[in-house]
Formats: sequence, C-alpha cells, structure tokens
Amino acid sequence: MCPYCDFAKWPLRRSDAARYLAALERELEAAPTFGAATLFFGGGTPNTYAPEAIARLVARARERFAPEGFAEVSIEMNPDAALCVPAVFEAYRAAGIDRISFGVQSFAPAELAALGRRHGAADVANAVAAARRAGFVNVSLDLIFGTPGQSLATWRETLDAALALQPEHVSTYGLTVEPNTPFADWFARKPDDFGSNELEAELYALAIDTLTAAGLEHYEISNFARAGRRCRHNANYWQNGEYLGIGVGAASYRGGIRSVATRDLGGYLAAAEAGGPIPGDAERLHGAALLGEATMLLLRTAEGVDATAFAKRYGVDFHEFYEPVLSEMRAAGTLDVTHSHVRLTRRGRFVANDVCAAFVTFAG
Repeated sequence: MCPYCDFAKWPLRRSDAARYLAALERELEAAPTFGAATLFFGGGTPNTYAPEAIARLVARARERFAPEGFAEVSIEMNPDAALCVPAVFEAYRAAGIDRISFGVQSFAPAELAALGRRHGAADVANAVAAARRAGFVNVSLDLIFGTPGQSLATWRETLDAALALQPEHVSTYGLTVEPNTPFADWFARKPDDFGSNELEAELYALAIDTLTAAGLEHYEISNFARAGRRCRHNANYWQNGEYLGIGVGAASYRGGIRSVATRDLGGYLAAAEAGGPIPGDAERLHGAALLGEATMLLLRTAEGVDATAFAKRYGVDFHEFYEPVLSEMRAAGTLDVTHSHVRLTRRGRFVANDVCAAFVTFAG
C-alpha cells in the first residue's frame, strides 16, 4: 500500500475482496436512477480484480446509467508486471473500457522505492505497449513531484521518459504529506528529507514547460492533454456537474447535496449487504459556500470562470459579487480578469490553493 496517500485502503485478502465486490454490485443495483456520460474506476488498484469482474460492473453500470453507452470509460491501473498482461487489456477493451490511467508516479528507482511502488521503468513501458497492442488509443500517466530525494534532474528524466511513451494525457501532482500516513511520520522525523516549497515550484514549472513544449495542453492545474484527449470524467467535476460514487469513501454530488460514503469497510459491507443506505456524511451547499466552491473548481481549468455562464447558472454577477477579491488578486498578478472570463495567470497557478481559498471564504 502506498505510504503517501490517505485513501481508504487495506491489505489484499481474497475473502474481503470477494465480499467487497459483491457489496459493490448490490450498491450499484440499489443506486438511484442517474443519467451518466462517463464511468471511472478509481481508487488506485481496481486492476487487482479479475478483468471478468470489472467487465461485469461495466456492463451493469451501462445498463443502469447509460443505456446508449458511455462517452468515456476509464480505469486506473498500477503498471505492475503481474497485473498488466496482454489478456487483461484485451478483456478491458472488449468490456468497453477506452481509457487507461497508469499510476506511474516516477521513473527513478530511488523515488519509486520511497513511494512504495513495486514497478520499474521497464514495467511501465511494457504495460503501455500491451495497452497499445490491445487497441487503446487514450493512455494517461500519473506522475508525482516533490518526492523525497527528487531533484530537477531526476524529475526532468521522469518527464522525458513519460513523453517517450507518447501518452495522450499526463497528470502531475505535487506531493502532499497527508496526516496519519507513513509519510507524515517520516516528515515529523526528518523534514529536511522533503523538498522545499521553492524546489516544488521549480519542479512544477519544469513540468509545465516540458509538457507544453511537447504539444500537450495545460488544461487544468495538474493535467495536460493532447488535442481532444482531456479527461471528460474529471471535466464534469470541475464544472460542478452531478456525479454518483459507489464504494467505500466514494463521493457524490446530486441535487445540490455533496456526500461522502463511510471509509469504514465493515460498516460499508454491512450496509450494502443489508440493502440499506450507505452511511457517510452529507452537506447541502448554498449561498456563498456554493458560489465559492463552484469558483474554486472552475479556476482550476484553463478556461476559468465564464462570467455569462456563471450568472446564468447561479443568478449572480461574478464581477460584482467578488469585486474585492478580484481587485486584490489582479493586483497580486494571480488572476487575469476580463469582461468575459476570470482565469489564473501562470503565477496564479503556483499559488492556486491560496487564490481559491480567497473565493471559498468570501462571504459577500
């Protein structure tokens, strides 16, 4: 299990895995009616299940939520040699999956070891090649910068190695030390093992310059894509669209209510097996909180906030409502403000969390 993420996770046990799969199927059957355009198998390691199980979930989800078919079906995969054999990719294609996101993180052996990854650079190349042979023309690679021991030189090597595989999409995420993880304990003991904020900014800048120079569009703070290959599933999140999550810790947004299912595996299994509601937390956003979250999501994208569309959807003049924040951020050089749009500048992308926080906390 990766030592840096705080996802709901457990050691793989066949009995628990089989029980969880059955619970997922029961929750899927009991889920409310929902018209979906995309399907995404996430959580890090769905490819630990047999491809037949994944195919069954795809088929049932399509029957329930997209009778005319999904516009995009993605699956996350660890590029471990044992999990990325040709038959798996062939089964995925036959099931209707058309996009693969590989959790590569790095091509540097020392960094992979620090991140707790079991694959090597050759495994990634072999996995991508196998996916291509099976007919996949939409492959994404996830990378992490800010890993302990990482330098500009090793990050440049990782970016170059990723581009050599000619992916349609690349995601670059700055390492976040999450509470209650092994990395949090490591940081508490040896904070100097982790890069400075200044180094992280240099790493991010190198990613932007390298990937855009290679022809990928920087269409969202952490995401780069070739023409026509933006992730449609994630785009719905950034547009504050509705979505339905199924599984432990899954998030949903429907009817103005944002909810997150329990991260307790036992509680989830008991509820799903009983056919009852899945426990978790829910919140209805309204007023300034709703506007702030919508703004935060939109500002992550290259298009930013479309003032006309914002007013039509939320009934608020964006420039008028947020005038104090816009004036401050424009003066700081973090926002490009025009009559029609508000976007992060290049400088703004480096402090996006702070910029977005200003909108989220603004009460009007």
